[in-house]
Amino acid sequence: MADFDPNGVGLKGALFGLPYTVNEAKIVVLPVPWDVTVSYRSGTCKAPAQMLDESSQIDYFLLDKPHAWKTAIAMAEIPGVWQSLSENLRLKAVEYINWLEDGSPSEQRDAMLVYLKEINDECTQLMRYVEQESSYYRDRDQKTILLGGDHSTPLGHIKACLSTKLGKPVGILQIDAHADLRKAYEGFKYSHASVMWNVLQETNVDKLVQLGVRDLCEEEAAYIRDDERITTFYHQTVRDRLFHGEYWSVLCDEIIHNLPQHVYVSVDIDGLNPSLCPQTGTPVPGGLTFDELTFLFTALKKSGKEVIGADLVEVGNAEWDANVGARVLWQLVHLMDE
Repeated sequence: MADFDPNGVGLKGALFGLPYTVNEAKIVVLPVPWDVTVSYRSGTCKAPAQMLDESSQIDYFLLDKPHAWKTAIAMAEIPGVWQSLSENLRLKAVEYINWLEDGSPSEQRDAMLVYLKEINDECTQLMRYVEQESSYYRDRDQKTILLGGDHSTPLGHIKACLSTKLGKPVGILQIDAHADLRKAYEGFKYSHASVMWNVLQETNVDKLVQLGVRDLCEEEAAYIRDDERITTFYHQTVRDRLFHGEYWSVLCDEIIHNLPQHVYVSVDIDGLNPSLCPQTGTPVPGGLTFDELTFLFTALKKSGKEVIGADLVEVGNAEWDANVGARVLWQLVHLMDE
């Protein structure tokens, strides 16, 4: 660090070009290159590597934190075994999804059910791996941010983060175009479209606050209406309020007020306007601007609530998407940094 110049060239191959090792890091980014169950298009499994490359192009200075570069952050090694398995299983998932869309012809049923079981088994193993890795770093008093991959990847990380606050109210702030409340979507227990359903079933979370949701099914809307743990700020409703003259700052205060003292932040990049993330797995028109997102983060930090963990998922495998994703990740780092 004595020789590092924050005004100069960042270090190649290091997250944000910063000279910190994983052992030194106050915040560890856990890459999970996995997108087996995506229902539209794949590629997000390659996002961690792409974002690592793009992150060194970011300048460190923040108006509200001039020495942001002094935050010790590093990315753990990208697990190549899981990425290879993801790419292999994705081929089988595509066959299975095509079979469903073709009306599930009976002559292929046995083979497709074998594929489904294999995918569900491996997704379960991935969730357990992520939980173990997350717990390893958190037991060393290091904070963690998970970097996907698709939105199925953070479940184990969320479990590890919430387990550190047993007996205390914990909430999740979900930025997302989708509700992700489908039960075993397309037969995949740990589908990218089911992550918040699984969180509500398998963890002690007290509150789920959703923002940006604008693409969901009738069953999810009913679940939101009937489960008092969920408060959803639908994108259409938020825009209507803004168009009628309400301030974004007032809306942010309302969003934050619905969260308990301890907060986990889950950011699906498709919660942003797709001009910022055109290669994300399931883009949807509308969405937050980058400035709206960062304003919300700033308001959350100023509120005094503790952000116990975070994830960033569904970033597309392209330079622009990775550039924007790296900047969102930089904001998450400083949301979590004390």
